[in-house]
Amino acid sequence: MSEIHSTQRVAVLADSQNLYHSAQTMYTRNIDYAAMLEAAVAGRELTRAIAYVVRADADDEESFFDALTDIGFETRIKPIRTFADGSKKANWDVGMSLDAVTLANHVDTIVLCTGDGDFVRLTRHLQHEGVRVEVTCFEESTAESLIEAADDFTDMSADTDRFLL
Repeated sequence: MSEIHSTQRVAVLADSQNLYHSAQTMYTRNIDYAAMLEAAVAGRELTRAIAYVVRADADDEESFFDALTDIGFETRIKPIRTFADGSKKANWDVGMSLDAVTLANHVDTIVLCTGDGDFVRLTRHLQHEGVRVEVTCFEESTAESLIEAADDFTDMSADTDRFLL
């Protein structure tokens, strides 16, 4: 297992929907994206930071998107889809995975800010390609299989004063 070095090139990929729902469900609070990004980078060289967000036509979402950009995230925005039965869906798993695979040749470490167990296979693939994979999320809402697969796990629940607004 590789270790952290200040010369490592890092990409941070944030699954905003997963983070939002976890923070709201467990703490009724919002994520401090600046603190999360700082912790994920951990003094290394930030190559890319991408936040995957959903446009749901909420009142304050444009200011949220702008704030992410100001912090240093690129935003990938997908509109929410409403189906005939009234259900809604917006999922960035494939987009995040494609970006991670594309970035793998340009970075030493990818930090996945999500608790979604669907990223276990991606994690193993990236590691096979020689990329260190770290996961940052709330332990209670993170798939155990993802924690086990990652080279390192940052539990945002362990320091809510830092990671939540």
